[in-house]
Amino acid sequence: MVQKVNDPQRELRELAGALKQILVKEGGSGFFVGGNRSCSPQPVSTIVPHRPGECEPRESSAYTAPSLAVIQDELGDCTRCGLSQGRNNIVFGEGNPHADLVFVGEAPGEQEDRQGKPFVGRAGQLLTKIIEAMGLNRQDVYICNILKCRPPGNRNPRPEEIVACEPFLIKQLEALQPKVICALGGFAAKTLLKRDTPITVLRGKFHSYRGINLMPTYHPAYLLRNPSAKKQVWDDVQVIMKYLRECD
Repeated sequence: MVQKVNDPQRELRELAGALKQILVKEGGSGFFVGGNRSCSPQPVSTIVPHRPGECEPRESSAYTAPSLAVIQDELGDCTRCGLSQGRNNIVFGEGNPHADLVFVGEAPGEQEDRQGKPFVGRAGQLLTKIIEAMGLNRQDVYICNILKCRPPGNRNPRPEEIVACEPFLIKQLEALQPKVICALGGFAAKTLLKRDTPITVLRGKFHSYRGINLMPTYHPAYLLRNPSAKKQVWDDVQVIMKYLRECD
């Protein structure tokens, strides 16, 4: 009897391939191109709250948010919490500074800490496949996390770490002015929405984050452990894509 060898890269390819088959079957790949900002919402701090799913928030006053470069300079070589003592790199975020779609995860992992870039490990590779299946590239979107430093052993962020780091995420979103935020995983969704509601209840519909439509969905790392959830992620992605098309 031949013992099956665990091959993480093969598992990733198989999972990504299965997701791609769903996308092709559903007709969702290749019909949306990002970058059109004809329906761009106003800066986060100037938006009057609107019903999730509506395309055009109402402007209340003029405001100019600082640029991502200015925010990153302000963050600097951050020592605002204890995570600075064990990190290799700050993972600020990367992507299109004018992105319509922003993905927000929980915190950097081992590979992200080594490279200083968000979502570059196995879960990140799967996220890239999902983005490409949407007809986009990583360069079309923006990707960041609640925390900018890796928690030891990839544990959940602690309240004091969120207090120290979340202001920079808020400023990033103000600078980006996206049409949609996709919160990856229960922790990111609960932190952004300030609700202790399970991701199974939150996902599948838009919520409002400071006047921006926010779609919670499962984290790519969860899909690696639970491939059967990929159909629900695709359902959530379809809602995002439909909204972005309607805003063009």
